[in-house]
Amino acid sequence: MPKFHALSVNGDNQYSVPQALPLFEMDDIQVVESKPLLDTELAGLREAVQQLAIKEHDVETPCGRIRCTMKGIPKGDRPVILTFHDIGLNHKTCWNSLFNHEDMQEIMQHFAVCHVDAPGQQEGANTFSIGYEYPSMDQLAETLPLVLKHFGLKSVIGMGTGAGAYVLTRFALDYSSMVEGLVLININPCAEGWMDWAAHKITGWTHAETDMIISHLFGKEEINHNQDLIATYRHHIINNMNQFNLHLFVKSYDSRRDLEIERPVPGSNVRTLKCPCLLVVGDSSPAVDAVVECNTKLDPTKTTLLKMADCGGMPQVDQPGKLTEAFKYFIQGMGYMPSASMTRLVRSRTASGSSVTSFDGNRSRSHTSEGNRSRSHTNEGGRSRSHTTENQHGTTNSNTPRNPNLSRSRVGDVETRWRGT
Repeated sequence: MPKFHALSVNGDNQYSVPQALPLFEMDDIQVVESKPLLDTELAGLREAVQQLAIKEHDVETPCGRIRCTMKGIPKGDRPVILTFHDIGLNHKTCWNSLFNHEDMQEIMQHFAVCHVDAPGQQEGANTFSIGYEYPSMDQLAETLPLVLKHFGLKSVIGMGTGAGAYVLTRFALDYSSMVEGLVLININPCAEGWMDWAAHKITGWTHAETDMIISHLFGKEEINHNQDLIATYRHHIINNMNQFNLHLFVKSYDSRRDLEIERPVPGSNVRTLKCPCLLVVGDSSPAVDAVVECNTKLDPTKTTLLKMADCGGMPQVDQPGKLTEAFKYFIQGMGYMPSASMTRLVRSRTASGSSVTSFDGNRSRSHTSEGNRSRSHTNEGGRSRSHTTENQHGTTNSNTPRNPNLSRSRVGDVETRWRGT
């Protein structure tokens, strides 16, 4: 520190000058530049915040404890998105690709998500004791009201695939007031026929159960051409799933009953779903025929069939962005999120004014190496199809929700069939 001398006056009335003030070099001063967070840093921060809002619960039911994972905080009387996975999967391997997709984040700002793992299918599950009677599909559906009660929920929007879609459908049939809408991927409403039973028995003699599950989850084209994807899920089934518990879950699904639903006609009182439904299937999925069959049994004014082209047995993994966009339209049709961000589909419709639109060019497949392949769409009969150009993003009144299920459009490599007749 430099020394300063006090100003003094000598006898000659002359002032003595103190030592010169110190000069500071700029090198001695540290200037800290404020930089904006990079996209990767923002993504990491967002993920850290989301992790704080994730809580795992073991819900007590007559079937034992069921692992439920709540992401986010339920918002008032708004429904929670409740998911249920397929055989050979748990909530992470089934849904992470979809709910971690960037386009899904806007939806998750409005809705909490509750992932349900079937008994004994979660990561690190203990092996059931010998003699444990695994719950039937009907009994699994009966556990869901207890899940809602545990979290204090009034209603849900269900999202299920395969076995999970069956369980959620049974739940909605028995507890219609608790279900505001359903997204059903690869739904099969029928019991396993005797021919299917015989085929599974014969296959079981020569193939391991893992191969049977792979053939259930993926189409032949995927199995033959997408070696990396199949190897990933095969490794998960063999190494991460409790094999004894998995066998019980598969056996329960194979023993399912027919849902016994019928398409309503004026003046009839048949058993069918009362909530809006979005049926989803990939065009090379092994479940195409079953999903189309389910579509013929539901109310056409409340049901939408979405058949995704260039897509296999797991649309939520193969095309999470396009499935998210379809889900957003579905939610808006129910009266929620009326001011959601404008999507590529709406921008394209606004620009062209036509119901036949396209996404941004040809999509590059992240999970397959195959080239363009022919698209075979199941013939659903000679019904007429109306083409409309209505904008699906108008302001929606939550008390009188607008029904978007009145048109058919071809949107790039996603085919939507809006059952209006």
